[in-house]
Amino acid sequence: MILASAPSVDVILSVLAAIAYAWPAVRAQHLSQSASRAWVAAAWLMHAGVLALTLLGEHPRFGFATALSVTAWLVAAVYAVESQIFPQLQTRWTLCALGSGAVLLALAFPGGPLSTTASIWLPLHLAFGVACYGLFGTAVVHAWFMTRAEDRMRLGQDPHSGLPLLTLERITFRLVTAGFVLLSITLLMGVGFGEVVYGHALRWDHKTVFSILAWITFAVLLVGRIGFGWRGRRAVNMLYGGSVLLLLAYVGSRFVMEVILRRAT
Repeated sequence: MILASAPSVDVILSVLAAIAYAWPAVRAQHLSQSASRAWVAAAWLMHAGVLALTLLGEHPRFGFATALSVTAWLVAAVYAVESQIFPQLQTRWTLCALGSGAVLLALAFPGGPLSTTASIWLPLHLAFGVACYGLFGTAVVHAWFMTRAEDRMRLGQDPHSGLPLLTLERITFRLVTAGFVLLSITLLMGVGFGEVVYGHALRWDHKTVFSILAWITFAVLLVGRIGFGWRGRRAVNMLYGGSVLLLLAYVGSRFVMEVILRRAT
């Protein structure tokens, strides 16, 4: 009789984290505020364990799904800090759905092995890049709630945003500004010090082109916001557009390589 091999620790943690994220969303009407927070905290810690095993384990791996998983984890971390400052912020259901989906996606597509001969600057470059994904991801979630609140106000309904609209808008663009700073540092490292970071000169590939286009979009957005008072739909649509370009820069190119072309490296 052949016994099936036991699932690995990262698989078990991934499944448990996905369930812990999903449970507060599924049982939102039946769980107290404190119970929901406890479930999300447990999911976040298990998610952290999965990422530690993936990125720092014996055989570290990284790919488009891992990048999304780290982004979702960072978004949850930012929310945890924000919820202490603004307890009325209501984004938990959305973040639970994102976290559960991201964990399962990373389990299905673990990515390729990280090079052991890469420059010591590469992990720092990746860290800045993923942190910037996290900040823009959080900004997009806030912008969606802001748009929904505006629509409900136009219809004369209770906006249910959890925060005053101007406060939500201010938080959104603070996140955009912080993300833009990290994106600028990431691009500077990649473009200006490509040989040091990657071991080869800058390549004008899809990742580079989309990253620069995203940077230009966010720069125009911030200039328009500060200099001309852009707000509302125009500003939100530019945020969405820049975020899509940024998503295509790494996640999109890696998805094509890993899933469509079946190349992990």
